[in-house]
This record gives sequence, C-alpha cells and structure tokens, in this order.
Amino acid sequence: MFIIYDLIALVFTLLLLPVYLFKGKFHGGFLNRLGFLPVLGKLDRPIWIHAVSVGEALVVRGLLSQLRNAYPDKKFVVSTVTPTGNAIAKGFISKNDLLIYLPLDFSFIVSKVIKRINPSLVVIAETEIWPNLISVLYSNKIPVVIVNGRISDNSFRGYSKIRPLIGPVLKKISLFCVQSQQDASRLKALGVSADKIKISGNMKFDIKPPARSAQDYSIYRQKLSIGAEDILLVAGSTHEGEESALIAIYKRLLKDFSALKLLIAPRHPQRSQKLGQDILSAGFRPVFISAGAKECVSCCARPVFVLDEIGHLFDFYNAADIVFVGGSLVKKGGHNILEPASLKKPVVFGPQMFNFRDMVNLFLENNAALKALDASDLEVKIRQLLLDKDSARQMGKRAYALLEQSSGATARNLELIKNIMRS
Repeated sequence: MFIIYDLIALVFTLLLLPVYLFKGKFHGGFLNRLGFLPVLGKLDRPIWIHAVSVGEALVVRGLLSQLRNAYPDKKFVVSTVTPTGNAIAKGFISKNDLLIYLPLDFSFIVSKVIKRINPSLVVIAETEIWPNLISVLYSNKIPVVIVNGRISDNSFRGYSKIRPLIGPVLKKISLFCVQSQQDASRLKALGVSADKIKISGNMKFDIKPPARSAQDYSIYRQKLSIGAEDILLVAGSTHEGEESALIAIYKRLLKDFSALKLLIAPRHPQRSQKLGQDILSAGFRPVFISAGAKECVSCCARPVFVLDEIGHLFDFYNAADIVFVGGSLVKKGGHNILEPASLKKPVVFGPQMFNFRDMVNLFLENNAALKALDASDLEVKIRQLLLDKDSARQMGKRAYALLEQSSGATARNLELIKNIMRS
C-alpha cells in the first residue's frame, strides 16, 4: 500500500507545485517538510501533536496545556502545515518542546522523521488524514488519536469515492474523538468500528480568549477614531464576492444610520490592496490598519477600514457593535463564530455555514445568532440589529451563555487520551 500512497502523494505534490510557486508559498520551514529537522535534544518518546493551521492550533493549545499537567515529565512535538499555524504554535510551546512543519506524506520521508522523533503518541486535530504518516506510525505500534474530529460534507463525499484506499488507513487510527453524532455516523459508514469512536464535543467551545475590558474596547475604537456615538460593523474573514456585497449594503445603510462605520478583515490579507481598489470604486476611501488608521481618518472622507494584518481580528471584534462572519455568503463553508460570541457580540452570517453546521444550528435554536439567506437578507438582518440595540445586546449575552454551557470537550478528550496511554 505504501507504493500506492506514495504515487498519490506524488500526484498531489506535482499538481500543487505550480500553485505554491505562483503564490510564493515556499517558506523557511519547507526543509522540515522534506524531512530535515533541526538538531534534536533528548526527547524521550514525546507526545506529538499536529495542527494543520490557525484554527487547529488554537484548538490544541488548551489540550497541550492539560496534557502537560497530566504528564509533567513528557516533552512535546508540535507540527503545523501553514506558517500562520506555526506562528500561533510558537506562542504556546515551551522551550523544551519542538516545533516543526509536518513532513510531506511520502513513506521514505515520514519514516525518517518518525524514527528521529520516536513519539509515544500522535494526536491529530480535526481529521487530517495522512495515509503514509498514519501507516508508518501503525507499523511502529505508535497510537494515533484524532481529536475534535469532523467529517465535512465534501470530505465525506470524497472519502466515500475512495473508500477502498482510505478505509484501511482509518482502521489504523486508535481512537476518533469526534464533535457530533453525524461525524460518528459518517466514520462508521467509512468502515471505522464503533468502539473506536467517541463523541466528545467541539473543543472550539473551550477556547478561552484573553480577557477583554471596557478599556480594551475603547483603545481599538480610538485607533479608528471612532467615538461612543459611532456604530462599528466588523466583517471578519471575508472572501472575494462578499466584500462587494458588504460595501453595497453599507452604502445603503448609511442613508439611515450616519454613525455606522465598516471594517472589513479579508480572510487572506494579501487581498487587501485589491479590496482597497474596490472600496475606492464604490466611492469610499480605504483606510488600512497597517498604515495607522487613526492618522488617516481625519483626512479621509467616507472611510472603510481594512484589516490587512494577521493576529488582530479578535481585538477589532472586541471593538465592534455588530459582527458579520465571512465565508458564509459564498460557498466557503463559513468561519468560526465563537470568537465574537465569547465577547458577547451580536453575530450574523450567511447561508453557507456548512463547515460549522452543528454549531450554527445550536446558536440559531437558542436565538444566539442571526442567519441571512442572501445578501439582501443580510442587509435586513443588520438593519434589524441597528434598530433594536437592546435586542442585539441580549443576543450577544445568549451567545456567550451558550458558549459557557457547551464547554468541556478538551477535558473529555484528555481522559480518553489517558486511556490510550495506559493501554
């Protein structure tokens, strides 16, 4: 099977190589991906945790902390695929831990890396299936645990088509800690035995953001020269096709709500300059946060703020009065609504939230968020929040309460991991 998986990995690598070259995605950690690791100290069979990107890194941060308390003598290896995920992980590993990029999924590369690290356990966040990595770990009797596992609609369709190839890999995983009954049912349909599946909940409910105060709220509004009478709409993690709709909605809403301000945070900040051109074309002035928005606002008529830096979206969510979560008006599957919910913000999103279906349904059932059916309905929903500020505040409070009630998945996963370690 290694030959088959190597051939598949080779095809994917050749297909993606032009994309990586065109988009300049090669980075300093690429040697890690080829199996060249830094000089390793004495790791003594560490626990290896893999988190592909930012979202997964934030999820495993709390788990790593709890594992460290449970196994104080253990060292940890943390791997990511993206530089942004790597940057997040740098913030929570200790000086004795090893941070690397995940090796490319060729059997000869992963065999070399696994031999050097020699982990006692590998924990993978959110059902990242790497056939050769998992197969080599299995051959070396190293258990693999999936945490916060989920099988999206697209993944399920794809895996179902290649079940003869993916099925044997899934059977080599020791334990699946999944988010919902639907995820469990889909794994069973793919051939995973029921005794290997535990429904432990969504670890994203356990992400504890830094404490934010009224002072923090004021600081970031001051950066935008926004006063107490102004109303800030923050559109977070937006994609192409959404910003134009948001700008058009904003232009119409301004006729009735002159104090309304708009900040757009594109999911990919490298699109900020193109977004700036679209803002100019719509008759507004783009004000880029990286340029020092406060200094620009006084000389800018009709500003629209653009968050063109990574790592500050949460701060501007905190400064917001209303939050729109992007990736939901276009078919991207949506993005995480828990960050603004943790700040008690009223949240609205579009119809394409299929990557967060269970979470979204829970929020909607508890009147803790608003769903817009399309761009026209999004304008209606935002107008509704603007007209009834007390209702908007109450919705934000319900969202926060729901988040608190739904926590605990990380602790449950820790206990399940302990059972694997004991066995």
